[in-house]
Amino acid sequence: MTRPEPTAVSGVAGSAASRLKARAVGYLSRREHSRAELRRKLAPHAEDPTMIEAVLDELAAGQWQSDSRYVQGYVRAKASRQGTLRIVQALRQQGVDEAELDAVRRELQGTEYARAQQVWQGRFSEPATEAREYARQYRFLAGRGFAADIIRAVLARRDPDA
Repeated sequence: MTRPEPTAVSGVAGSAASRLKARAVGYLSRREHSRAELRRKLAPHAEDPTMIEAVLDELAAGQWQSDSRYVQGYVRAKASRQGTLRIVQALRQQGVDEAELDAVRRELQGTEYARAQQVWQGRFSEPATEAREYARQYRFLAGRGFAADIIRAVLARRDPDA
């Protein structure tokens, strides 16, 4: 997908706005950012908060910045190693709106057991035979953000949907 060339910040005059936009494009050229994350990074460099919003609006209109694209990339990068709870919490901290988080939660919950099983197999070769080892494996999966019922199913070696 090609992006259109950035244009001057509409309604905002001056080189400060163009410097702010150049900084934002620089951040976006390295990786995707959520709107809230970009706002937070630009705040120390802006003379006026309305200038930041104008730049962010223009970048979103030109498809330079997209929260949906940010979420998709983040989920794609983290889903094979982390559970739904941890991914959703991280996205919430980055300022992603609740509607988008609900969609991510529904999408990830369908594959939660398989992902937890894969993470468990990558770390452990044998099921726990004693309580101490069970607790260790449970903490490992919980620390990666998998739900308690999924963890119990993985450690019991049974499919939760069966």
